[in-house]
Amino acid sequence: MQPQDVAPRPTPASGPVVDVEQAEAALVEHYPRLVRLAYLVLPPGLGRTRRVLTAHALVQRALPHGRAAASVIPAQATGRDGDPGYSFVRLRVVRTALEAGAPLRRAAWPKRSQLPPLLPQVWGLKLFPRSGGADELALDQRLSALSGPARAAYALRGLEKLPDDEVRKVLAAAGVTEAAVAVRQAAKVPVKDALLDSPEFDPCSLQARPTDLMRRRRHMKAALAATAAVAVCGALLALPGGGWGSDDDAAAPPDALNPAAQAAVDPARLTTVPPAAWKTSARTDFSVWPARGALTHDRALLRRALTAWARPRDSVRVSVTPGTPSGAPPGPPRLLYAGQVDTVRVVVFYDGLRIVRYAEPKDGSRGAALDFARVDGAGGAEADAVVLDRADGNVRYLTAPWVTGAVERDLRKPTARTMDLGLTGGVTAPLASPAQQSGSCSSWNVLQLTGGSGTRLLTDLGELVPAHLTVGRPGAPGEVSGATALGAWAPFACSLAVVRSQGVKSVNAWEYARQALPDASGEAGWVCTRADTWRGDGAQVQAQFHTPGGASGAVAAQAEDVPACGAKDPHVLAGVLWKSAKGEWYLLAAGAEDTKSIRATGGVNGSAEARLLTVRAKQGAQARLKGTLKDGRTIGALR
Repeated sequence: MQPQDVAPRPTPASGPVVDVEQAEAALVEHYPRLVRLAYLVLPPGLGRTRRVLTAHALVQRALPHGRAAASVIPAQATGRDGDPGYSFVRLRVVRTALEAGAPLRRAAWPKRSQLPPLLPQVWGLKLFPRSGGADELALDQRLSALSGPARAAYALRGLEKLPDDEVRKVLAAAGVTEAAVAVRQAAKVPVKDALLDSPEFDPCSLQARPTDLMRRRRHMKAALAATAAVAVCGALLALPGGGWGSDDDAAAPPDALNPAAQAAVDPARLTTVPPAAWKTSARTDFSVWPARGALTHDRALLRRALTAWARPRDSVRVSVTPGTPSGAPPGPPRLLYAGQVDTVRVVVFYDGLRIVRYAEPKDGSRGAALDFARVDGAGGAEADAVVLDRADGNVRYLTAPWVTGAVERDLRKPTARTMDLGLTGGVTAPLASPAQQSGSCSSWNVLQLTGGSGTRLLTDLGELVPAHLTVGRPGAPGEVSGATALGAWAPFACSLAVVRSQGVKSVNAWEYARQALPDASGEAGWVCTRADTWRGDGAQVQAQFHTPGGASGAVAAQAEDVPACGAKDPHVLAGVLWKSAKGEWYLLAAGAEDTKSIRATGGVNGSAEARLLTVRAKQGAQARLKGTLKDGRTIGALR
């Protein structure tokens, strides 16, 4: 459901040849650094012991077989101290570390790097790096929140000291399809050399502790009993109707369930509301959605969905919106939908905190998928639609009962005609999804709904619940309806790509200033876009600069998890270097309406007793901005 971070390996380019001896010399000389690099790139979810062993295994397997072309990155500088052997081995380490963190695919054999390493192995001991202090722990937590390519970009920037363009080349050669995005994500985490060089991230300086001694003793006794039971189990499994169910069953073998857990997986105890309950209720959230679909009485399907939720097998593909718990239902959930959509059977539940979607092929439950999305506090437009199915780049939605109309609109072309999607039992026709588009952004299709409180705009960001788009001043945003509001969003539609798959609840676009350009070049707009998440933290804020006639806005500044441009702090300050049609360079800066004055220092010096600043500058100049608000408080530029 989400775009892959790692693409198939590129074909090596022709160039200087690195033989085994040259690569081996580089590996031996720089072995500790290479292992540290692999350890930083590997996903933290592996656990510290397995990360250590996997990092060593990946580096030890990085030697080429025979002779191999080293210049797989055109125009790339060679590795440490100009050694092409090191550059070659480093690329193989980064590539296999990214492969190790990639999700397993049903239709393909796992790659060697995705399996636990056969060697090295240590029996009876747990090995892990020495613990650091609070700063190291904080950095490790921030890195764990990054994607694999972003961690690789961070390690290459901080550990290898590569410039961003070289980092992008290394990532591209390693198979990363969105290397630029990974570099931008990594740039949000400050590089601290002392922390990266600390023992916390050194898988060559380890502590050893024994594994659970009592458990090992019990396992030895259990192994003897298990050997005797194998023949009996084999006979039982061969009996028709015996065991836990067929291999197509999406639920794992049942544990001893308490009464509450048993009730949660009993289809007869699912809760529903009358079809017209929403008309008299004061609530406009998922709790008043009726159960819809042709399979709401299919007890077998509902039981499979509930038991897969409670005890999913390893074969069930599980996706979770960031910040969403993925545990079993606490009690009987509410049924929102059960029916067949295209070639899959889909069941949608709501438990008061989460929307849970179960999907299985119509010809069996093998290859089932389970998706979780946090929706606490949803109301109005945020409870207007849920994704039912994605196929062939399209998406279908189940809409709220108060929705009376659904159309597809291109957000980049506000004056273009819309396409009616129709509603059949609350289900839309398929519409093109921007969640998986890559390359140039020529369009951004969104879902426009009517009914209830008016017209609302929603966009698919690759998750179970679409994000609500709004426009206007923070604290009192309005819906994106009408020519003015649609025109305000058009230049910034493609910037939504940077917040895909991050648990975004809503995105607001606020034009906080307009500025006359020098040399009579017209008037530019300053727009702040803020993407807020369901979990409450991790908001993404961008200040964008849009010149007359420009198709898209340019990102002047961006920040994460800051109050700027939001209801709690509706202030923002940003600047940009701009070249006029006459070839002159200027520093342009703008603050929100409460900004009293702006001052620029550093590479450009100037000030203005207003919320707009225009100062002549030189190409490539860098400046620091400081704004003073009308209440006397000072603010810095968004960063």
